[in-house]
This record gives sequence, C-alpha cells and structure tokens, in this order.
Amino acid sequence: MAKAEQRKLLLSELQLGMRVKLPLSWTNHPFLFNRVDINSAAQIEMIRGLGVPYVFLISESLGDVQTLDEVEDIEDVAEAPPERDLKADTRRAMRLSQKRFLEGVNNCRNVFSKIVSDPEGAYRLSAALVEDLLGHLQEVEKPFLTLVGMDEKEVSVTQHGVSVAVLAMMIGHALDLTPRELRDIALGSLFHDIGKLKVPDVIRRKRGALTAHESNYLQMHPNFGYDMLNRSGLFPKEVLHIVLHHHEFIDGSGFPDGLTGNKIPITTQIVSLANDYDQQLSGLQTSSPQVALGYLFKNRSSKHAESLIAVLVKILGIYPPGTIVKLSDDSVAKVIMTTKDVSQPQVWACKEDGSEASLRFLSDEGVTVQKAIKAEELTEGAIRTLQMDKGISFYFSSLQA
Repeated sequence: MAKAEQRKLLLSELQLGMRVKLPLSWTNHPFLFNRVDINSAAQIEMIRGLGVPYVFLISESLGDVQTLDEVEDIEDVAEAPPERDLKADTRRAMRLSQKRFLEGVNNCRNVFSKIVSDPEGAYRLSAALVEDLLGHLQEVEKPFLTLVGMDEKEVSVTQHGVSVAVLAMMIGHALDLTPRELRDIALGSLFHDIGKLKVPDVIRRKRGALTAHESNYLQMHPNFGYDMLNRSGLFPKEVLHIVLHHHEFIDGSGFPDGLTGNKIPITTQIVSLANDYDQQLSGLQTSSPQVALGYLFKNRSSKHAESLIAVLVKILGIYPPGTIVKLSDDSVAKVIMTTKDVSQPQVWACKEDGSEASLRFLSDEGVTVQKAIKAEELTEGAIRTLQMDKGISFYFSSLQA
C-alpha cells in the first residue's frame, strides 16, 4: 500500500475521526505512538496543549488507511542512533509490548468465535497464541512488566484473559515451573472467563449490586466455560481444572466446589491469584494497581498461599505499572514499567499542571518516588497528560536489562 500523503494541519482544524502524526520526538508527548487516532475531544485538547503549531494529517477518516499496528513509526525507529539509547530502547519495547498485547487480544477473540463452530480450529489457534506468550516471556533473561491497555472503556473478557495469562505466567516463571505447566497456565488463563459469554449482558455488565439470583447465575460461568471446552475433548485436564476452579480459594470460600488447600493444583492457585488481582482493576473496583496490591496483601491472605502473594508482590514491585505517583522533585507520574530497583521505576512524568511531559528514568536522575497518589489529587492537565481514562493491563517487556 502506498504511503498516505501527509500535509500540515493547523490545530484549529483537528476533528474527531482524523489520524494525525505529531511533529515531536518520542519523549516529548504523552501518546504511546507518534501517530494518533483522534476518537475523543480529550485527545484534541491534549494535542493542542503540546505547544506545536501544526500536526501532519495522515487521513481524515480512520477507515482509509491501515490499522495502527500495521503502520508503526518505522521511519522513527530507523532514525534511532546505532549506539544504545535507553529511552529509545524503552520506547520501542513499550510499543512492541502494546502491539503484542493487542494482537493477543484480537487472536483470543478469534479463538472464542470458533470454539463452538470449529473447536479443532479454535484449539490450534489457542495453542499458537500460547506459544507466542511463552516465547515473549522467555525472550529476555529477566522479564519485566509493561503497562498496556486498550481504548475500550470496559475491559473485555479476552483483554482480561491475556492480562491474567501474563501475570500468572510471570508467577510460574519465578517459581521455575516447567514449560508444560506454563502452557497450561497460559491456556487456562486465556479461557478462564469464556463461560461469562453465556451470562446475559444485563447481569455481566450491571454496575450496581447483583440480586441473589443474578449473583448465582454469574457464579455459574466457570461451569459454563468448562462445559464448552470439555465438549471438544481437546483440552488437557489441567487446563479444564483452571477454567472450572479459577475462583477457588485455599480457605474453602471459593466456588463452585469450595476446594481447600492442596486440593487445588499449583497451576490453578496461580491463575486464581492473578485473576483476583487483575479483576480488581478490570472490574473497576479500584483504579490504582498499588492500592489493589495492598488490598490483596492485607485482606486476601487467607484466600491465597502466602508464598504466591509474595511472588506477585515481587513481580509487580512496590509501585506496579499504572500506579500514579508523586516524585521527589514534585513532578507527578504514571509508572510504565517495572525495573530492578522498585523505588525507581520507569515513568511517564509531567509537572503538576500537566506540562513538560516526558519518559523518565529515575535511577539515572537520582529522583525517587515519594508516594502513590489518587487520581483525584491530579489537576485536569495532569489527568489528560497521564491518560487516566486508559484501562490497565499488563504484558511482558522485551527490554534487555
């Protein structure tokens, strides 16, 4: 496909539905990509606040050109200097993680659409997706987590499944589980909530408290999912166990069978923990990964093995990706990626008013995180710059330590 023609566009001409390219380097704007699909008025205001006189118009209609995944800023990558530039490397790693996450979600949706009509095809596609996940996990000697997400306001079953798979595989990797066990964890995680597709939307998407009948129906989703997969005769029993029992807790308070302790295999326990944590974020129970982790550590210790919670805390760090923090230089920031030094993660930072946004490496600056803060403590400018409307999910980072 020929390269889309680009012309300069005044900021006053920006409209919803346009695709534009920012005339800025990677480190000088709050968007993940230089190319931006404008689908909200907030994005227009963010672009107008960047201090540039114009942007490049790629298309007036998002349907006229390739998808964002297909038109990554290849020319920008090529401009990176041959010697290692940590910020450039991190940018590329962030983009790659986001791209892989979106591909994983899309592939998972494709699998779900085939599970009834073409179970063998669905199994082959899911096995290929699991191999991709395993390859990405093992790509570097010491994997870290990167913040990823989608523009959709509600986290889908497939998006949640990929994020849970990543968290659970990180836990399994830290425990030196075998490749087969990691594959079972990945496949079970991807499918663990497929039974929710059998639950009416009015129940699944209800914001308020569920009635007893609605709650009982929703709690049937593990059984629905198990039946869907078991009917094919293709999925390993370990995977089926994860799908059926991912809401079981070691204290016996889970469902559907109230299993306790060692009656729950380690692979299922790991997915149960990863699901419990990610569900707090995807379910909008809390918008702070750090608060969610603290809640899990303090209030859910009886439901999960203490050793597994300790591993999850180590993987996520004190300030998990997506956490909003106040820095020692009075800047505010969103944690983007975990690092070896948990008190100095890689962040997207700005002034309190949202200006001077940049990707920062705290360990290089001698700057530390003072504390985690709530979104309500941010100014409107900082809320826009830090993109507080984005959902929170996780993917493996390909950045070499």
